[in-house]
Amino acid sequence: MQECSGAEAEIGLEVFFTDSPGIGGRLKQDPEDFIVDEISLPPSEDKSGSYTIAKVTSQNWETNRLIRELSKTLGISRDKIGFAGTKDKRGITSQLMSFQTPLENVSRLALHQIAITDLYRSKKPLTIGDLIGNHFIIRARNSPVDIDTCRESIAQTNQQLTNLGGFPNFFGVQRFGAVRPVTHLVGKWIAKGDLEKAVMTYVAHPLDSEGEDTRAARARLELERDFAEAIEYYPKTLTFERMIIGYLARNPEDYAGSIGVLPPNLQMMFVHAYQSYLFNRMLSERIRQGLPLNRPLVGDVVLPADRNGLPDHDHGVPTTEANIDLVERQVKKGKAFISTVLFGTDSVFAEGAPGEIERKVIDEEQLIASDFMVPLIHQCSSKGSRREILGSVTDLEINILDDYSEFSFSLNKGCYATVLLREFMKNGTLMDYS
Repeated sequence: MQECSGAEAEIGLEVFFTDSPGIGGRLKQDPEDFIVDEISLPPSEDKSGSYTIAKVTSQNWETNRLIRELSKTLGISRDKIGFAGTKDKRGITSQLMSFQTPLENVSRLALHQIAITDLYRSKKPLTIGDLIGNHFIIRARNSPVDIDTCRESIAQTNQQLTNLGGFPNFFGVQRFGAVRPVTHLVGKWIAKGDLEKAVMTYVAHPLDSEGEDTRAARARLELERDFAEAIEYYPKTLTFERMIIGYLARNPEDYAGSIGVLPPNLQMMFVHAYQSYLFNRMLSERIRQGLPLNRPLVGDVVLPADRNGLPDHDHGVPTTEANIDLVERQVKKGKAFISTVLFGTDSVFAEGAPGEIERKVIDEEQLIASDFMVPLIHQCSSKGSRREILGSVTDLEINILDDYSEFSFSLNKGCYATVLLREFMKNGTLMDYS
């Protein structure tokens, strides 16, 4: 275990599991350096269905903005476009989407850096979670170490992760905003009931990681708080911030309403990001205390595998003195997964040492379950869930060349490639993964 003192620690990634030296370097220098291909659960074909299913391959498109552009071009509302999971902006991603519009309309789409292929009709749309995982091909460039040192470091890290049987399943920087990691802070203030502070954190709150014009606009709004004036000078590229600012220019001090104009999945992301930050802190502390990630303890809550071999996040089973031998066998076979809480209104803590960690983080944040019931913004309420603490890697292949190291592998849905790569790179700074 190594402590992480960089910017990642601010989103709860406070430690590295492996103690090997990192290779450093950068990800996503070019779009071709980060290729993601969704492992889908496609709806069955039915020519009488009202949905068009298509494979959408995009380059450098953030999911919310991609959906917005597709919606505008097709002339249909956002809620008539379905997808299984959000993807990174920087890179080339392929995923299934559903469109409640005739197939001919989708086939005629011609948008910059977007390709539409493999179209068919179905009676069922895509919804969030309708996938098994993702396959990645990722190149890490600009390593400061020589190729022999790079090979040795990667071999050491790989051996430690192989012995573990996976990697610590942190939420990655994308969950919080790779360039502007404030999504969890917005969610925190929503949970705390300070909606004005939540809004100002999102639309103002300048950070050094942004461009000069954007920083200046945010700083001016933070100082003046004149939304009617801000809509005139705010950068046109900040689409969602401008939606909030425009609403508040017309409806002063209706901060709940201003959040409500955002796409529903973005509203949900704020509180979910805060829950993710809390989870990251809990997992960091478990690693710091030397508690196992691949072996259950009395008090742990384990998640049974569903029919696709994925963890069932909503039906945890407590580990007790009476069942620990059975649970340990199930975990070893990959039929159960050790979990930590994603705290919400209906959450139940683990017991024993794992439960002490969960309670400690929630107490330090001064939270209670009812904080996650947000009556003014229904989309921001969250019952909570649980998440597996160990991510599994399949089909891992590593090719070390003079110019870059290439990693090819598959992960279950909800797991972050950058979290696996950070164990090999150990930069400890957000910007090296953006």
